[in-house]
This record gives sequence, structure tokens and C-alpha cells, in this order.
Amino acid sequence: MAKPTKLSQQKIKQSLAKLNGWKRDRNTLTKEFTLASFTGAARFIAKIAPIANRMDHHPDLQLYRYKRVKIKLTTHDAGGITQKDFDLAAKIDTLAPLGIGRA
Repeated sequence: MAKPTKLSQQKIKQSLAKLNGWKRDRNTLTKEFTLASFTGAARFIAKIAPIANRMDHHPDLQLYRYKRVKIKLTTHDAGGITQKDFDLAAKIDTLAPLGIGRA
């Protein structure tokens, strides 16, 4: 499999415009979700895990303050943001309960 290529600043900007609520923080894409409960937040993370494994692209996930989940995406072997990050971000958005970080 070919090594992913870091995206240009312009491509990152264009791709971010297509996502709901994701932001760029240097070499990462980030988004925070506030779920209804601690259990809901834990279940949300559990839904992300098998998709990330299938994609062989593993985000940094943080469950904090009872029901908040912060997600950070970057492609370490490319040294920045790649199309893989945007693909996983879009999939994560489909997993969130309606009204939680979804348009």
C-alpha cells in the first residue's frame, strides 16, 4: 500500500468546508462531541473503534468531563493531514446520534 500524502493547505481548507464542526489544529483535525451521558460517550467511542481498525487509521480519543469526547486525527507516517483523516472524520460524523455534532 502506498504511503499517504500530506494534503496542501488549499485542499485541507476545501475539505474542511465539507465537514460539520471539524477544525484544524496545526497538523490535526479535531472535533468535540457532547453526548447525553457517560455511557453514551463510551458507546460512541466503541462504535469508532472497529471502523478505525478496518481503515488501519487510529484517532486519538479522549472521554472527559463525564460525557464529552474529543477526537484528533492525523496521519503520523505522512507528518500531517491526509485524505485518510477526512475519510475517517466523515465516517465518525455518521456515528454520532442525531443532533450530536451532526447537521
